[in-house]
Amino acid sequence: MVFKKMLAAFGVGGPSVDTVLATPVVQPGGTLSGTVHIRGGDHDTLIEYVSIGLVTRVEVEGHDSEYDTTVEFHRVHLTGSFSLAAGAQHSLPFSIDVPWETPVTRFYGTPLHGMTMGVRTELSVAKSVDKTDIDPVGVEPLPLQAAVMEAFTRLGFHFTRADLERGRIQGVHQTLPFYQEIEFHPSQAYAGRMRQLELTFVTSPQGMDVVLEFDKRGFLGSHDTFSRNHVSHADAGRTDWPAVVDGWIRGALDRHGSGYGHGGGYGHGGAPGFHGGPGARSNHHGHGMGVAGGVAAGFVGGMVAGEVAEEVFDMDMDFGFGGE
Repeated sequence: MVFKKMLAAFGVGGPSVDTVLATPVVQPGGTLSGTVHIRGGDHDTLIEYVSIGLVTRVEVEGHDSEYDTTVEFHRVHLTGSFSLAAGAQHSLPFSIDVPWETPVTRFYGTPLHGMTMGVRTELSVAKSVDKTDIDPVGVEPLPLQAAVMEAFTRLGFHFTRADLERGRIQGVHQTLPFYQEIEFHPSQAYAGRMRQLELTFVTSPQGMDVVLEFDKRGFLGSHDTFSRNHVSHADAGRTDWPAVVDGWIRGALDRHGSGYGHGGGYGHGGAPGFHGGPGARSNHHGHGMGVAGGVAAGFVGGMVAGEVAEEVFDMDMDFGFGGE
């Protein structure tokens, strides 16, 4: 009996937890739903609480080091304490709101290289170890985010990878302790002006800030240039986004360097009244942009099947998906 009590203290023979997601793919600001299934162990157990949390991998930069860490950025308690009889089964349906700033991990069904996201279920057992179950979840872009991402492909930019950086962006209202960077190599039209472009969305119920960071080419090497633009969700399907995005890029580069030159870019006028300054809004409405498989394929064209599979495998290793 003493030996059994000691094993119970280490979680041996205790309850198990398994979460089944009804919505394995969500959008920022959407709803994540599912059911937590709990099975009693070899003995009666006092459960202190059951919680659901969203976890992801974030890059942390120090003074002389850089490393990745797993961060839980949203948690909801599903229940307080209750007694679970030996061998009993208990189910907890749940539905939780996904934060608007949740980073995108997929684009039209294809995982973004560099991104991982999971749902962690925690079962706290009195006088014992906690039980956890982590399941992968995908985050597809909102229509407004997808429209901007498509625009970069249509302008000839090539997606390379995405990651999360710990920290905050100056001048932007941000609720999470990290932000996403979606990295592109420039199109031929911009190759002489920049080495790389990083796209960041900071989203709210009303709209989002689109932040562009350029690793800019110059006579004295490279330096960073920033552009911040605010857009409304209502403009997602009624704006000529390639023209708008081209206007943002050219406006930012021209403000921090020489003129754009001849023959480059998308059109000549960009988006009237939308020049990348803080709080600027688009008033240029063109044709809607349809969702096409070719656009998605172009966006992830740099990713071979092996890279996608490798990223999923890395996610399994980092978060222990599928285990208890």
